[in-house]
Amino acid sequence: MSPVTSEKPDSDATAGPDSAALRESDLALIEALQVDPRAPWTRIASAVGIDATTAARRWARISSLGLAWLTAYPTVPATVVGYLDLACRPDILTAVADELCRHPSVFSVECTTGQHQLRLSLIANDLAALDDLVSTTLGRLPGITATHLAIATRLYREGSGWLVHALTPQQRTALRACPAAPRPATAARWEGAEAAALVRSLNADARRSYADLARDCGMSESAVRRRVNRLATTHELLFRCDIANGLAGWPVIATYYANVRSDLMDQTGRALAALPDTRLCVAVAGDHNLIISAWLPNPAGCADFEARMAACQPLLEITNRSISTRTRKRMGRLLGPQGVSIGHIPITSAA
Repeated sequence: MSPVTSEKPDSDATAGPDSAALRESDLALIEALQVDPRAPWTRIASAVGIDATTAARRWARISSLGLAWLTAYPTVPATVVGYLDLACRPDILTAVADELCRHPSVFSVECTTGQHQLRLSLIANDLAALDDLVSTTLGRLPGITATHLAIATRLYREGSGWLVHALTPQQRTALRACPAAPRPATAARWEGAEAAALVRSLNADARRSYADLARDCGMSESAVRRRVNRLATTHELLFRCDIANGLAGWPVIATYYANVRSDLMDQTGRALAALPDTRLCVAVAGDHNLIISAWLPNPAGCADFEARMAACQPLLEITNRSISTRTRKRMGRLLGPQGVSIGHIPITSAA
């Protein structure tokens, strides 16, 4: 499945030329953090069958090499999320992508096949701010020839719900926290310097200690603990452990734009989100009403994934499909070859 190295004794002294590769034990640790990103090292270690010191040391190695990282971010309905396809002149594609990656409200940037060379994910406080970001800030970049915007209306799965599937069901069960509270019915307002500082700190590292967060936000440690736990429980803030997909066995990112009847939307969205390859499944308002993105082992896997989507919903009509030739930025992380993290731009909603 993945180009991982065989397991070696866990010792810093044994790290050799392949120390930048992901081992099976690394994938198990990563999945444990995907299931519960802020779980104590003792619980993480118990689930994967090692001691807490070893778990923390392995994570330090993985994260320092940019092979995996932890982040957090507000979600719908706390913000407005848009997916923007951009067409530009080929000779300035790299320069445009570089500029877009620097923008804090453009949280993901992919180079893609098809008539639009770039796919962006945007975040804004409201529709007016999103419109201003698209029409004034991004649409006026030199060389842009066409734009196409879709706005998220209902999220069925995103990266925080995707797993590498390196643990057994029993190990996952041991890690699961108490059942989450229902998602909030009304939009949370991310206002004030304290809230902004908290989100910014967790976006950079979702495992930052409560003491560090308290210093960042100018709050008491107990107040930070209560707020983080509430936001995580109500899903107003999503936590996720991300991974260098090219080194973990999923180098191909395929994205599909599709239409389905409105009365079948929830049924279809839930079924597609349950497919293990699905990284993103979101209902949108645009020329199409559904976007699905999958991580696959090779281009040939696209046909199989499409067949499985059709089995979920025979009435699903795929209107466009593309493969990402390179991911430049994902959820604020600047990515190099193979999806390795090489930097970070804090996510900020356009106001």
